[in-house]
Amino acid sequence: MAEKRDYYEVLGVAKDASEDEIKHAFKRLAIKYHPDRNKAPDAAAKFSEINEAYQVLSDPQKRAAYDQFGFAGADGSQAGGGNPFGAGAGAADFGDIFGDIFGDIFGAGGRGGASGPRVVPGRDMQVRMELTLEEAVRGVKKNIRLKTFVKCPTCGGTGGRAGSHPAPCPHCHGTGQIHVRQGFMSISQTCPYCQGTGQTVSDPCPDCKGTGRVQKTKTLAVNIPAGVDTGDRIRLAGEGEAGFNGAPSGDLYVLFQIKPHDIFRRDGNDLYCEVPISFTTAALGGQIEVPTLDGRVKITVRPETQSGTMMRLNGKGVKSINSRDPGNLYCKLVVETPVNLNAEQKDLLRRLEISLNGGDVSSSSATIVRKSGASEGAVNHKPKSASFLKNVKKFFDDLSK
Repeated sequence: MAEKRDYYEVLGVAKDASEDEIKHAFKRLAIKYHPDRNKAPDAAAKFSEINEAYQVLSDPQKRAAYDQFGFAGADGSQAGGGNPFGAGAGAADFGDIFGDIFGDIFGAGGRGGASGPRVVPGRDMQVRMELTLEEAVRGVKKNIRLKTFVKCPTCGGTGGRAGSHPAPCPHCHGTGQIHVRQGFMSISQTCPYCQGTGQTVSDPCPDCKGTGRVQKTKTLAVNIPAGVDTGDRIRLAGEGEAGFNGAPSGDLYVLFQIKPHDIFRRDGNDLYCEVPISFTTAALGGQIEVPTLDGRVKITVRPETQSGTMMRLNGKGVKSINSRDPGNLYCKLVVETPVNLNAEQKDLLRRLEISLNGGDVSSSSATIVRKSGASEGAVNHKPKSASFLKNVKKFFDDLSK
């Protein structure tokens, strides 16, 4: 037989938890593990364990005995007997807790005050919409084609033939709810025959068969606000499924997905892009054009710029629907290595390399001649390479020690 767990551990509360904390913990766990909702094989056993712990900890006297003597002090107060809501609890307390629990489980109120006909709106719907970055940033008007239930145009949503009148539902007797027996409890649920309206149609509409709605494909024009991003959604009130027998329609939610862009990557309100620059521009500096959402912008590249340098353009990002100011545009400068070089171009690069390393390039011939007595370290043209080589040397020197 499995060893019993501490009652406080079962409910997931501290030993000094208040009555309200214990009550809320019990309600949460009872909803989670009730066998009518949780079909796991061990749900019933867990529900019984939770109930047993609550019966003891909700009663001040039983709780005090348990705190002092453990399970021996709580003996006789487990699930087999006693009021699970404390010694002084009555029917009202019982109804309050389990009415709330079963209302959450079955989607209807468990107390008498919630009885009576009620209008059940149509279901909410959600559609996904793909947008380009430009559409998302600037806003756009799009059409959506949607197959859904709409109010029957023949009967106007009443479900009855012209001139007919609805009658009380024979299953719920016009209350809109039926009562389901759950052991020692009676639980109220929405009547599935009249959908909670309390009425049925004796002479149904021939087009909607008495439901008050028909299926149709409709087209909606949607104004997309500027600044939406992936994961954002907007609500179109009343554009979901039509309810039964004239009940209000549900809502339609449009969920956005932004397509990948050829140039920009969006992160919140900021934009990122990579801008290739030539080796010459990186070394000598100059002006280049970069793209923004507002058009081309010229920026100045400083001499001796290294590949990977990030340049920020303030206010050239995105202004989202939840912000007052736009983000920034970050341009990563990437030095592009020349390709497809001819013999002359290769020779020029070799001459440059020798010159950068302190050598002498004869202007009268293609022969590369080294300067006599030249000091390689006189001018450091490659600070990163020098630093890297220095660290590599130190690394191997340390390994050999």
